[in-house]
Amino acid sequence: MKLLHQLNAAFTGLILVVMTVTAIVLYSLIMDLFIMDEKRQLEMRAELLVDILNDPDRLTQSPEVSSLIQDQNYPLLLFDTSSEELLFHTLPRGAALDWVDRYEEELTGSDIWDSGYGQYVITDHELRGDQVLVMATPLGDLAGIQMNFVWRMVLIFILGLLLAAAVSYLFTRKLVTPLERLKQEVEKIEKRQFRDVEPVRATGEIREVEQSVRQMAGELERYIRTQQQFFQNASHELKTPLMSIQGYAEGIKDGVFEGEKRDRGLTVMVEEIDRLKKIVNEMILLAKLDSNEDIYHPERLKISEWTGRAADRLLPMAEERGVDVEVTIRDDGYIQADPERFLQALMNIGRNGVRHASSRIRITVEKNGEFLIRVSDDGEGIDEEVLPHLFERFQKGKNGETGLGLAISRAIVEKSGGTITAYNQETGGAIFEIRIPADG
Repeated sequence: MKLLHQLNAAFTGLILVVMTVTAIVLYSLIMDLFIMDEKRQLEMRAELLVDILNDPDRLTQSPEVSSLIQDQNYPLLLFDTSSEELLFHTLPRGAALDWVDRYEEELTGSDIWDSGYGQYVITDHELRGDQVLVMATPLGDLAGIQMNFVWRMVLIFILGLLLAAAVSYLFTRKLVTPLERLKQEVEKIEKRQFRDVEPVRATGEIREVEQSVRQMAGELERYIRTQQQFFQNASHELKTPLMSIQGYAEGIKDGVFEGEKRDRGLTVMVEEIDRLKKIVNEMILLAKLDSNEDIYHPERLKISEWTGRAADRLLPMAEERGVDVEVTIRDDGYIQADPERFLQALMNIGRNGVRHASSRIRITVEKNGEFLIRVSDDGEGIDEEVLPHLFERFQKGKNGETGLGLAISRAIVEKSGGTITAYNQETGGAIFEIRIPADG
């Protein structure tokens, strides 16, 4: 069953249950209300009659007595309790005599009298001496009024139910229509028709879901495009060393390279194999970092200690290129990061700086709510065309190696809850900034 029909059925069922319970309660109360109202009217008429009967002058002159007595809607009887003599009655004689006989035992103070001639709503008043006036209304008359009221109430309930069902249909359709549209847009995402995804007019939580779906579509499109570029770049990067290895291997096998050429070819093959191993290992590491595998184990690290370790490991490469490494710790403290991976991220950025520096790289650490690690060099800076894509995979600048180092650094920093950016200095050279939350 579709959601629209389910919601309509649920809402209509709820209204039906509420109306049924209300009808049952009202039905049980209506007769009590009618009896109370009828008894009140009987008492008013009885009090009027008692006043007239107790006043001899008024009794002979007032036309109200005859009109009340002749009103068949108000049966009455007048009798003497001491002699059990029936003085006057407009009830059937048998019912009147039955009431006189049973008055002392059952009738006094009752609201409903059940005689062999039917049920009555009654009220009784004492007159002069031992005389008693009893006024009554047949309960059947009230039952007829009750049924008339019930049928009207049923008609109102049916109309209310139909109106509620119509309102429910309108509101649920307004709710479900955006969901149906959203389903169509999700099907486009399933078919990878990302550019065909259109906004859906909605409100409230559905609007938030719609925005999330469109954001997801954009992220999926970007991810798929990135993966395609990654595989293209990976195949290219792997193909180059493989062709070199294949060429030298076939040449040595066929005897084309002998002596010194063969040794040089074997050296190239070993270097290309090492390069392949490095590319494959870095690709595996990136894949593991992206897949949330359990390879990242954060600990509480003192930032000055691990920044110093990274600088120490950069010294051999820096001395070989004639580059000075300066470390300035303006603020110290602790962060949460995986020691090995965090050191690897700093090393990748540091090596990149050493490769592009003219004479110096500088590593500074300061704290302003979070730690800011800045690695700057005095080289030529980053090409403006490369800068927007610097942290993407296989994006190599001048003198780059595998094109994966900075991508790995970004993945590690983001795993630590931080961010990494890069930009050029106005005076020349590039700056890499790592912002990472402080631990305490």
